[in-house]
Amino acid sequence: MKHLLAPLALAAATLCATVHAAPATAPELQAMARRFAPVDLTADTAKLSAGDRVAIAKLIEAAKIVDVLQLRQRWSGNEALWAALQKDTTPLGRARRDYFWLNKGPWSIIDGNQSFMPAEYAGIRIPATKPPGANFYPEGASKQELETWMNGLPPAEKEQARWFFTVIRKDKDDKRAGKFTIVKYSDEYRAELQKLAKLLKDAASATDNASLKKFLNLRADAFLSNDYLASDFAWMDLDSPVDVTIGPYETYNDELFGYKAAFEAYVNVRDQKETAKLNFFGKHMQELENNLPLDPKYRNPKVGAIAPMVVVNQVYGAGDGNMGVQTAAYNLPNDERIIRQRGSKRVMLKNVQEAKFEATLTPISKLVLRPADQKNLDFDSFFTHILAHEIMHGLGPHATTRDGRPSTPRQDLKDTYSTIEEAKADVTGLWALAYMMDKGELKDSLGQGEAAERKLYDTYLASAFRTLHFGLTDSHARGMAIQMNYLLDKGGFVSHGDGTFSVDFAKIKGAVADLDREFLTIEATGDYARAQDLMKRYVVIRPDVQKALDKMKAVPNDIRPAFVTATRLVPAQR
Repeated sequence: MKHLLAPLALAAATLCATVHAAPATAPELQAMARRFAPVDLTADTAKLSAGDRVAIAKLIEAAKIVDVLQLRQRWSGNEALWAALQKDTTPLGRARRDYFWLNKGPWSIIDGNQSFMPAEYAGIRIPATKPPGANFYPEGASKQELETWMNGLPPAEKEQARWFFTVIRKDKDDKRAGKFTIVKYSDEYRAELQKLAKLLKDAASATDNASLKKFLNLRADAFLSNDYLASDFAWMDLDSPVDVTIGPYETYNDELFGYKAAFEAYVNVRDQKETAKLNFFGKHMQELENNLPLDPKYRNPKVGAIAPMVVVNQVYGAGDGNMGVQTAAYNLPNDERIIRQRGSKRVMLKNVQEAKFEATLTPISKLVLRPADQKNLDFDSFFTHILAHEIMHGLGPHATTRDGRPSTPRQDLKDTYSTIEEAKADVTGLWALAYMMDKGELKDSLGQGEAAERKLYDTYLASAFRTLHFGLTDSHARGMAIQMNYLLDKGGFVSHGDGTFSVDFAKIKGAVADLDREFLTIEATGDYARAQDLMKRYVVIRPDVQKALDKMKAVPNDIRPAFVTATRLVPAQR
């Protein structure tokens, strides 16, 4: 299978027309799987109370149900295909099953979401590429058809049609074309959500931590009521040795509109020592907002209350939280009502980040940086930029006006939002770290002066190639392609023509500020056309960058965690 390293087709509907490639053989599938370096993820649970030990086991069981839900959301045929693959004991069948589980479907995420399966298997027809609407919308319904229907709804119904926690289905009582109905997640996934709710209630009964008990009870209720607001606020207040994120959150799987949230779960143990270090950053939220490279009229004069930031070690991941490229940090919730009042919560997965740094970024740096610059690769710079990325999701524009009515960047930018937002967070994070370094605010964690700056920017440059190594179907990679090409054009990055690159330290800060201003202004104005134009020009792998990527074929794209602590707590049954 080939990587999608040509210019991205922005019209998602065209992906469905891709010709079905020849199915991958067992050796090809094994080679594709080797792009994810196996790592054992461990977390120290020795200090957990007896009640928290019971609770964390229940949460691991709940996370396994999340895997089932996410399979169903990703494609309507996923569960049937997974069941069929489990019956195939041939070497090819085992290889297919293994790679299916890594991708949570029959499409290779880092190969342009191209199918690695035949066009039909066990009587199940498999699309050549992942349907852009996943299983959130009726199969065969076009984007234009759905938009026309949504735009014709009364305001309250239109909001529900575009809401995170609803699916759109064919109207069973009206068979005419273009007739759809809105179904709540609590109805669509009722059987699984009832099981989830019970497990969360059991965990709540076991724990002796008040904040965890409150969140789990409210989240269990939310699964059945479809109202997640109260439980999201409780999650923001979670202060517990057992740190859990479970429910529908990210909208990356909805490539048609970017509206619908996929189920995910992260069961973690809090790293109290590292978390305490992060409190420093919370003190500077308003200061950073006040100095963003953005027209002051678009800045938020009152950033919400300091949002919690925590460092954890992951015990178990499921659903959208364990699919393809592993998450190193996340910033939630995505509900703008909460962000406006409280900001958002940043969770840093330290053991995942350390594994990524060693398995992928270290070997990449030896290929794309010049020998004199390789010594600047620095885990603290890598770790801190990911933190800054997550902080910047909570800053910048979160409200717009569209046709005289209140709106949000997510709604205005539609399918471009995820790419623009991820790139904005990257670049604004880099800008913020440089701003704080210039003030001497990071000398205890990153140092200061020229040596510290070289570590920051050289690590960022190497990390850009790690992200592009994934292929361009991921929002993070598309956003990184914009950053790479823009900064090359502005001279902040320099190509040496042999697949190696360096940073021009006389130009990088100005180039970063210019790009940041572009992203922030697009979101502040909700300019969909401007976002489309930016992506059309820059979401591409240029020849010099391709030369570097070609050298990286033997480097793992990412990690594939074995959750050994979770297996000890709850023996695997898959």
